[in-house]
Amino acid sequence: MCIFHLDDEYKIVCDWKKPRSGFKHTAVLHRNGFIVGETKVCYLNRTWERFEYQSVLEKIVGLQFDGEEEQKYRDILKTFH
Repeated sequence: MCIFHLDDEYKIVCDWKKPRSGFKHTAVLHRNGFIVGETKVCYLNRTWERFEYQSVLEKIVGLQFDGEEEQKYRDILKTFH
């Protein structure tokens, strides 16, 4: 499990799971301690991300935020690698 703090209000908790084939990364978005969104990315083989959980982090930010707020958090994600 990995926790990514976006700011004082938001954090994303990421984990991986082993289904029958391949593996998957999950992300749960928390706002002030409450879950406000969840998503997953499934893989059949090795992923070529720049850093672990990159794809699922980008996916949840894209799903949960719009406009300037989305860009703000995408810029924060770039600092994690």
